Amino acid sequence: MSTHEVFNQVPPLVGHDTADEPALLDALAREGADWALAEVRELGRLAGTERAIEHGRLANDHPPVLRTHDRYGHRVDEVEFHPSWHELMRTAVTHGLHAAPWGDERPGAHVARAAKFHVWRPDAGHGCPISMTYAAVPALRHAPDLAARYEPLLTARSYDFGLREPQGKRGLLAGMSMTEKQGGSDVRANTTTARPTADGSYRLVGHKWFTSAPMCDLFLTLAQAPGGLTCFLVPRVLPDGTRNPMRLMRLKDKLGNRSNASAEVEYDEAVAWRVGDEGRGVRTIIDMVNLTRLDCVIGAASGMRHGVVTAAHHVAHRRAFGRYLVDQPLMRNVLADLAVESEAATVLMMRLAGATDRSARGDAAETAFKRIALAVGKYWVCKRWPGHAAEALECLGGNGYVEESGMPRLFRESPLNSIWEGSGNVAALDVLRALAGQPEVLGAFQSEVDAAAGADARLDAAVRQVRAALADPADLEVRARRVVEQLALVLQGALLVRHGHPAVADAFCASRLGGDRGHAYGTLPAGVDFAAIIDRATPKVG
Repeated sequence: MSTHEVFNQVPPLVGHDTADEPALLDALAREGADWALAEVRELGRLAGTERAIEHGRLANDHPPVLRTHDRYGHRVDEVEFHPSWHELMRTAVTHGLHAAPWGDERPGAHVARAAKFHVWRPDAGHGCPISMTYAAVPALRHAPDLAARYEPLLTARSYDFGLREPQGKRGLLAGMSMTEKQGGSDVRANTTTARPTADGSYRLVGHKWFTSAPMCDLFLTLAQAPGGLTCFLVPRVLPDGTRNPMRLMRLKDKLGNRSNASAEVEYDEAVAWRVGDEGRGVRTIIDMVNLTRLDCVIGAASGMRHGVVTAAHHVAHRRAFGRYLVDQPLMRNVLADLAVESEAATVLMMRLAGATDRSARGDAAETAFKRIALAVGKYWVCKRWPGHAAEALECLGGNGYVEESGMPRLFRESPLNSIWEGSGNVAALDVLRALAGQPEVLGAFQSEVDAAAGADARLDAAVRQVRAALADPADLEVRARRVVEQLALVLQGALLVRHGHPAVADAFCASRLGGDRGHAYGTLPAGVDFAAIIDRATPKVG
């Protein structure tokens, strides 16, 4: 009798279109980028191929390696990557997931880019340099001469890896180097110094604790100039072709995001050019930080979608106790709950992308809305992802706990976005800072939520509660997380009530606003239309 017959195993999730997500496609048109539908679908089909999925696995199984010296003892400070990393990067750049929208005058360019960034998910790590290159452009524009020199290369759809003189390359990537070991999020505590020279450049000396994507061509960094904390542009290779003394000390051994290199760096009289005025470094680089925060939301929403789609595929093919898992009531509750959370994240992510696009084109109201909604979304969506990833993994049971399923990698990735560019406390306090310093942002937020007034009594009641919470100044900083959570939930609820599927909107309002649920996923009330919600999360393979 054979003991090696394989049965009741789930077929591989390959050959599907990751852009086949109703909430995403509806928002693509609603936010003004329906012209990009064909390219979004093309990239979604590519992301679902066996080849792309394998590139993601290989890039993580073979993480980058630091080479500080060549065979002769010369300092080189190079990072080697697996070929699969380069394939993923090449696809991302050629499809404009990096800074391409800044060179695209079409309305909705940033929305289209957000949708593509969302669906291209064979590997999260390579999204780091892609994201930072996207975010670097508006900060660099504080130095018009530098922007004129480098922006065309940052927006070019050419992936040109290697340390060479930047203006001799077909395309550039940008990184960021802000935090130091004594400061972390408190960047004003940075001790790196910047000494001005006669030719207008500066010389940087200091130790950066986290430099994201050290193989990039250009970096925005912070250092203490004579006039205070200032933003600088640091190239890896100088105009004369020599290496800038930006020493890579080691690569970080991280929980997740392992395909991407994060380095500890020492500046040894590194050449830099000032971006913005001396003493205004935080105000200058905040443009970059805010856009990377947008990508944190996009990445978390993408991770949630990947988790729920993987879970839905599994339960549709796996049998237990005489039935497919998807036909068992409690599993249907869990899966629907995960799907509701995912759709709420996607709808909010696309609304933030739309606000970013219109803000970039001078819309003051959208700029005010983005100022608060981006911080709210960064806090909440990124906070929700780890629990969501854990529950999606559990839907696969023991099969989900083994590396071959891909779910452990998803789970290890999930805490990053909440930490990157300001942890939960930083994001929550940023919301309070925006409310106190820019009164127009509250008005913009209220206008967005009020557009759904009267459509759902549970939403209306939640809006009244959050307004009362904001009106009470007592212990507001202590209550910051609770208040920001309430803001996020009413914003997601308003967007779903206005634009979402009725079953999803009803389930969200009942559970997240009406309180008719427990603390874990899978505790939705019995009246929810599980079938309609689950159908929207189940991938169509082949």
